[in-house]
Amino acid sequence: MSNRLVRWGVYVLIAIAFAVACAFLSNWQFERNEGRSAQLALVERNYDATPIPLSEAIAADGSLDAEDEWHPVKLEGEYLADQQVLVRNRPHGGTSAFEVLVPFQDVDGRVFIVDRGWVPPGEEANPDVVPAPPTGTVEVIVRLRPGERLPASGRGAPEGQVPTIHLPSIAATTTGDVVTSAYGLLVSEDPSPDTAPGTFDSPTEDPGPYLSYAIQWILFALMGFIFIGYMIRTEIQKHREEVEGRPAPTRNPRRRDHDADAEDELLDKVDARV
Repeated sequence: MSNRLVRWGVYVLIAIAFAVACAFLSNWQFERNEGRSAQLALVERNYDATPIPLSEAIAADGSLDAEDEWHPVKLEGEYLADQQVLVRNRPHGGTSAFEVLVPFQDVDGRVFIVDRGWVPPGEEANPDVVPAPPTGTVEVIVRLRPGERLPASGRGAPEGQVPTIHLPSIAATTTGDVVTSAYGLLVSEDPSPDTAPGTFDSPTEDPGPYLSYAIQWILFALMGFIFIGYMIRTEIQKHREEVEGRPAPTRNPRRRDHDADAEDELLDKVDARV
């Protein structure tokens, strides 16, 4: 087997390996696109649904059904304002704002963490002003959200603050039977306070770039084969040009003299016979 064929075989193997990698990455992007589509469908289905009581949204064992995320829930009871905590470094208003978490004692006996909104950072470690929640019996509408993980970096927070909405950590410093599977983003309060934290933006409806990325990886795989084919074709053309451009082989001069002598000898014999 010629070196050229071996080299071409290596080219093809490289193209196949590259195509396999592209197929894996394309499938990963397709899966992410499906996940994002499912999230958008969930938001569309639940975001403006009719509020349900906390007892219907959170089971007796305290678990949250993933299909109930973003669903509005109606709470009735009172805020435990003295156990309020702030979440640091939340991206609101173009700043690293604080979100205000206040435990809420519901009529069903459980304590549910309500995220009342965000406040801008102050000049010190704490925001300058944090609007107080309504006192007494309050009717609150929130949208369900699952809790967050602790930061992988292990960073902490000053007293009265938390780095993320990690509900078990918040429950450890809160009295009562605290729900740790979900918290609520505030929608409305009745009675409403004179001043309130900043409100939350609606979830984005952007499907993300995942589908376009998946198609790009498929195109990259095809381009790999096209590029290898182009390289092989270029080598073939170059080889042909080299072959066609070679000069015709010259005869050995010694051989030519020998042939001439043989021809003269043959002519002498012919003359003698004549």
